[in-house]
Amino acid sequence: MINIFEVAETNEMIEKENLDVRTITLGISLLDCIDADLKLLNEKIYQKIYGAAKDLVATGEYISAEYGIPVVNKRISVTPIALVGGAACKSPEDFVSVARTLDKVAHEVGVNFIGGYSALVSKGMTAADEMLIRSIPKALSVTERVCSSVNVGSTKTGINMDAVKLMGEVILQTARATADRDSLGCAKLVVFCNAPDDNPFMAGAFHGVTEADKIINVGVSGPGVVKTALEKVRGENFEVLCETIKKTAFKVTRVGQLVAKEASKIMGVPFGIVDLSLAPTPAVGDSVAEILCEIGLEHAGAPGTTAALALLNDQVKKGGVMASSYVGGLSGAFIPVSEDQGMIDAVTAGALTLEKLEAMTCVCSVGLDMIAIPGDTKESTVSGIIADEMAIGMVNQKTTAVRLIPVIGKGVGETVEFGGLLGYAPIMPVNGFSCDAFIARGGRIPAPIHSFKN
Repeated sequence: MINIFEVAETNEMIEKENLDVRTITLGISLLDCIDADLKLLNEKIYQKIYGAAKDLVATGEYISAEYGIPVVNKRISVTPIALVGGAACKSPEDFVSVARTLDKVAHEVGVNFIGGYSALVSKGMTAADEMLIRSIPKALSVTERVCSSVNVGSTKTGINMDAVKLMGEVILQTARATADRDSLGCAKLVVFCNAPDDNPFMAGAFHGVTEADKIINVGVSGPGVVKTALEKVRGENFEVLCETIKKTAFKVTRVGQLVAKEASKIMGVPFGIVDLSLAPTPAVGDSVAEILCEIGLEHAGAPGTTAALALLNDQVKKGGVMASSYVGGLSGAFIPVSEDQGMIDAVTAGALTLEKLEAMTCVCSVGLDMIAIPGDTKESTVSGIIADEMAIGMVNQKTTAVRLIPVIGKGVGETVEFGGLLGYAPIMPVNGFSCDAFIARGGRIPAPIHSFKN
C-alpha cells in the first residue's frame, strides 16, 4: 500500500529535485513493411508508424496531467532500417529517402526523436548495412528528428574493425555535413558494442527483432533525487550510503513503472521495460557528477571517481530491480559531458580528461557520451577511440557506446552550444599520437575466451 507520506515524498522529488520520466518510447516493428519497391516501402513505413504512434504524445501529456509526473519526451524506435530497407534500397540515396520518411512521420505525430536508422554489423556488413552507414552523414544533415546507431561489436562476436574504421570516417563526414550547426549531426549518432534491443534513450534506441510488434519502454531519471538523499547522510559510512542510493532508486523506478503501465493500458500496447538510468540534464541540480561530489570527491575525475561511479551504478541497479519486474535497456548512470553541468565544470577545472572518462566507462552504463573534440581530429584517431571503447564493452560483457562530436572549425579551449537537453560542452583534447597502422589492418578482433558459454 502507498501511504500519504510516500505521496508527499514523491511530490517533493518532482517539485524540488528534478524527478521526471525522461521518455516514453514506443517501439514499432517495421518488418512487415519490407518491400522491393522503394516508394511502397516508404508508404508502408509512414502508415505503420503513424497508425501506431498518433496518440503517443497525447497519452504522455494525459499521464503527466493526471498524475503530476513530468513526462519530458515522447519518442519512437523502429526496427534497424538496414534490415527493413535492404530489398528496396540500391544506393545510399535510397536509404536517405527512408530517413526523410521517418523524419516526416516523427514531425507529424509530434515526437522529439525517432531512433532506428541503424545497422547491426558486429561480425560483418551486408551491402545494405554498408550503404546505410555511408548514407548517415547525408541522412542526419537533411533530417531534424532522426537518430542513428551502429553496433560494431559484441562479447559473442568480437569487434568488426572494418566497421570501426568506416565509422571514424562517417563521424567526421557527419560533422562536416552539419558544420553550419556546430556539427550537431554527430549528437544524433552512436556507435555501440553489445547494443540492447529495448533501450528507450536516444540517440541509441532501436526496436530489436526479438521484440513484439509494438512495445512501450520507459526511461526514468532522477540524479537530483539521489543527490538530495545523499546530502542527508553526508559523512556516514559506505553501508549507509549504499542503502540510501538503493532506496532512492527503488522510489524513482516505481514512478517509471506506474507511467509505463498506464501508457500501456491507454494505448493498448504491451509494456516492455523500465530503463532506470540516471540521465542528467544541463539543469542545476540534475547532475550525475554532483552525486559523485556528494559521495566525497572535489570534482568528477578526482582519484576515487571510478570507484564512486561503480558503487553508484551497482546500487541504482539493485534498488531498481526490486521496483519493477521488467528492468532493461541500459539502466545505470549516464556520464555525458555536454548534458551534465557537473561534468562540464570538471572538464573546465582540468579534473576530467578523455582518458579518465574512458576508465569510468568500465563501470557505468554507457560510454564516451556527448564529448566535443577538435574538428581537425583525424578519422583514424576517432576510429581508435571507438575501438578502445568497444573493447571495454566486449571484454566486460556490457554495453558501451561512443558519441563523439568533432566540431568543425573549433579547437581545445573553445565551447560549443547545442541547446535544450543536449546542453553545451568544452572541446576536449585528444591524444595526438597515431594509430593509423592499427586501424588500417582491417578484419575482426576475435571474441574473448569467456564468450564461449555453450
